[in-house]
Parts: sequence; C-alpha cells; structure tokens
Amino acid sequence: MIDHQRPRGPRTLAARAAPDLAAALRSDVGSGTVRSLTLLVPDPHARFAAVTLGARFFVDTVLADGYGVCSYVFAWDPAREPVAAPVFEPYTATYGDLRMRPDLATLAPLPGEPGSWLVVCDVEWPDGRPVPIAPRTALRDQLTAAEAAGLVPSVGIEHEVTFTDPSGTPLTPGGLDYATLDPLRGLLAAVESDVDAAGLGVESRRGECHPGQYESVLGHRDALAACDDAMLQQLVIRRAAAAHGVRAGYLAAERPGTGGSCHVHLSLSDADALDHFVAGVLHAAPDLTAIWAPTWNSYVRLRTAPFAPRELRAGADDRTAALRIVGRGDSRRVEVRLAGADAQVHLVVAAILAAGRHGVRESLSVPAGARLHDTPWAARHALAGSALARALLGDAMVDARVALLDEELATGLDSVSDWQRTRGDLRR
Repeated sequence: MIDHQRPRGPRTLAARAAPDLAAALRSDVGSGTVRSLTLLVPDPHARFAAVTLGARFFVDTVLADGYGVCSYVFAWDPAREPVAAPVFEPYTATYGDLRMRPDLATLAPLPGEPGSWLVVCDVEWPDGRPVPIAPRTALRDQLTAAEAAGLVPSVGIEHEVTFTDPSGTPLTPGGLDYATLDPLRGLLAAVESDVDAAGLGVESRRGECHPGQYESVLGHRDALAACDDAMLQQLVIRRAAAAHGVRAGYLAAERPGTGGSCHVHLSLSDADALDHFVAGVLHAAPDLTAIWAPTWNSYVRLRTAPFAPRELRAGADDRTAALRIVGRGDSRRVEVRLAGADAQVHLVVAAILAAGRHGVRESLSVPAGARLHDTPWAARHALAGSALARALLGDAMVDARVALLDEELATGLDSVSDWQRTRGDLRR
C-alpha cells in the first residue's frame, strides 16, 4: 500500500527521496489497485498542466525515463494561447517537449475515482538542463540555497476560497468569519470528504470574513510539499464544488472591498535569523509586487480590501501588518500576508525565501515607510527595472513574469466590461 500521508514539519530536499514509494507503487499497480496516474506540472497561472497515463506504462517507463510535456505550458496565457515575448522564444520556437520527472513524495489518490492517482512533477529540457521559468524549479533552487545557508524552512499555506453560483453570486449574503457554516454544510461535507480522501493533512477549517468565503488550512510541512499540496487542495475543492454546480473561486477580489489571500506561514531551523529574514522580505516586497499580485484583479484587493498589505511593516500578532510575527523562542514564525489567492504559490514562496535569505546575508533591518505598488503598471515597471529582483529570482524569471503581466494588461485593455457599459451610460 502507498503511504501518501504528508510528514509534518521541516524536511530537507534530500529527505524527500522515497524509494519505498516506488516499490509500493509497483506493487499496487501489479495488484490492479492503481490503474492510472495523472502527471501534474505547476504552470505560471497557479494551476496544473496535466496528462493521464496508464499505470503499467508509468511504472515500466516513466519512472525511469520521464514523460514529455509541450514546452509552451510555461509560455501561455490563462486561455492557453502562447505569449509572444523574447523570453518565451525557446519555449515556442518549435513547441518541443520538456521532460516531466514525477516526484513520488507528492502521490495522492484522486477522490471519487478509485484506482486514479495524482503526482506532481519537476520539468527539465531533454538534455537535463533545468527550466528557469518553471515555478517548481524556482522553488527548488531557493530551497537549495537556503539549505546551504543553514536555513531549512517549515511552511504552511492558507488559501481563501469563495463559493458562488455559476454567475458569481456568493452562496451566502454575508460574511462567514468563524461561523458554524450551516448554510454551506451540504457542499462542505462533500468538499471536506474529498480533501480528506486525498490525504493532504488538514489542520483547520473555518468560515472567512467575506460572503461565501471559506478556508481549509493544511499543516506545516516542507516548503515544496506545502506548495504542491496547496495546489492539490485547490484542484480537489474545485472538482468537488463543480460536482454540486458551485464555482470555487480563487480570485484576489471577488468584488471591491473583499480579499482572497494566500498567506504563507514560515518558520526557520535557525529562529535567531528570523528578524533579518523578515527585514529582507520587507525590503524586496515593493519590487516584487507583481509576484504577489500577478493579475488585473489582484489590484482590486490591494486597493480596496480592508486587510490588504498596502503598508509594508511587521507586527507582533498583528493581522493589519503585512508580515505578522507569531510565537516566541524556537516557535517563532512569520505569516507573510502579501500575496493574493491568484498568485502562483511556488513562486511566492521562492520569492519569500530569496528575499529573506538576502536579509539574513546582509543583516538588514526593517525599512520604514515602504509600500506595495497599487497599480499593475507601477508593479510591472518596478519588477522589470529591479536589480534586486533579478539578483533574487534571475533574469529569465523576471522577464517571464513581466511578459505575462504585459499580456494580462493588454487583454484587459482589449476587453469591454459591465463597468465600462455602466460608466458609459452615465455620459448622457
């Protein structure tokens, strides 16, 4: 039997290796318990690119040799159309294959489909070179660097989801903060059953402050597992909601004055380094606004949501601060409240680790008066021209995120919205 329970707490990259899982998988495939595996690759838009394979083919061939995925999955827009930009030319010149390498530590059953399993993959070029604009590659690189500096993080991800009808109307008229959730009980019973069946290790569940909003929090684990599992949970929640005719929305703002967030709780193996780590994140946060806020909708949250992290400061157990410090001594951790629910979580955590490590290396102090950019144009300009962002994340990743934001803005400017019609009707 495959043991797919997630270990709690910090874990090095080397400790993720699980040869026993390969043997267990082969055994379950041989017995017919596992019949298919869906390979998942985190893409730039906070979702998975996926392909489903027969289980026998997977264990006989793919475990050793990997499997192909078209390179344009890292150069496409949300509609899966290629984005024209110099940084993407290696990915769209021939539409060739990258090689997926399954990470068996991510194995999870697909709820409601007996014999079907999910596995998250790394990607590489056919000659073994890394793919620098792949979010999971960026996170692995930052974890390698953090471990070399003696910093092994433990991470917990909080994603807020809003349940609406297909038209976008929330299923409850008011907020659900700490409510008993009776209005959503039928839906949540199915959602929670499926998340539990996937074995993702839920720590807490509760209603959130905006209409139809809910939060299911996974326990602390190694950073790579935290990000993979947060995305797996989103996939499972969306599937369960859709089966009930409900939309599970991960917008940064479902409407003005509301916010959907991706809060990252992070502790370090060296708790004494946390203050400089926090200072590094705050120093880099303005230049990295487009990482925390990658879409047009992101800026509705930053400009209008009551707890949006516009002002960059740290505070002890202060949910109005961009970085909330919790605990004491070896149990101290930081809750980084910068990113919206629409952000790519692997890249968010990679950016936090890169910025925090910079703060530790340079013994930085918390800056005064810094703010996130509150328009996508300002965020785009800051990221594109930031020597610090390029030093932290690399030129390829910065150029890729700038190109994707350019595409987002161009598409928005080429669209006609209900707001534009209403505003136009006022001019009469």
